[in-house]
Amino acid sequence: MEPLRVGLVGYGGAGRGIHARLLREAGHHVTAVVTRSRGEQVHQDWPDALVVPDVDALLAGVDALDLVVVASPTGEHEAHTAAALHAGAPVLVDKPLAPTTEAAQRLVDLATTLDGRLTVFHNRRWDPEQLTLRALLDAGALGRVHRFERRWERFRPEPQQRWKEQDVTSGGLLLDLGAHLVDSATQLFGPVRRVRAEIRSLTTPAPDDVFLALDHAPTEPGHHVVSHLWAGGLVGAPGPRTRVLGDRGAYLVTSFEGEPTPFAVLDDAQDGGRRPGEAPHEGWLVRGAERTPVPRAPGGHADVYRAVARWLREDGPVPVDPRDAVTTARVLDAARSAATSGDAVHLDG
Repeated sequence: MEPLRVGLVGYGGAGRGIHARLLREAGHHVTAVVTRSRGEQVHQDWPDALVVPDVDALLAGVDALDLVVVASPTGEHEAHTAAALHAGAPVLVDKPLAPTTEAAQRLVDLATTLDGRLTVFHNRRWDPEQLTLRALLDAGALGRVHRFERRWERFRPEPQQRWKEQDVTSGGLLLDLGAHLVDSATQLFGPVRRVRAEIRSLTTPAPDDVFLALDHAPTEPGHHVVSHLWAGGLVGAPGPRTRVLGDRGAYLVTSFEGEPTPFAVLDDAQDGGRRPGEAPHEGWLVRGAERTPVPRAPGGHADVYRAVARWLREDGPVPVDPRDAVTTARVLDAARSAATSGDAVHLDG
């Protein structure tokens, strides 16, 4: 399959640190980049890439691009994505698709009207942790699940001075990490029918302390899954990354991307117990005192761009349906309302 020629909007933490790295890993080429201050970095990484100052200049050469990746600040996603769709380019947008449900829906509607191609970078669907959990659920190893917990916690008492911490409209952990958390929960356990939330700003203007409680639609009469989701920037003792409770046992992940938690002694024992050549493990299947390491499912974030290539080159399925991003935005909007009112917000089917 021929490599994709990619135009990248933004070359900061997301553009360079995530997208450019994964595009290279997947065998694609960044051929043009929108940036006003990081041109030297672009040429270090992609010597032949064209550096342009704005999206209009990028789209002037749209015929030489197979994909536009929007990795600009969240508040600019709608304008940049709309411009790329109007120019006829397939577009992948970093999450969240937009800061609000209304803005996200406008982009989906525009893509439909223009018969354009739009997808969203919910790369955490390709986490080994998520893939491993999906396999456990499909195998029925946990039985009937009643609770899903996931934490994205870190200790950053002196926050970074960047838009994600300072922009109260499009920054903050609710939109940044909350978009991942909600998408993971809905992908695994289906639509959300009720949202409760606590959202605070402890050290930054934008929210940096988030807790969401989601009641999913019933899977059978009298039974539904509850998701508890945390995102925090002032957490000196992070809890277990993932805990899923079912009537046949629990799935427990105690570290995340190499960062140990106070529970990581389990992972130390797990790694020490691996035999030479044995596949790595991803968490534990726990039944009371019985703990069994779970083999890690294959996959990784570069698979997003492999899926994008199949979508564009071979008419494969869309990697992430943008309507899913609208669903996530709807839950996040409900969380804001719930946190403000102190009451649960009910969502229609």
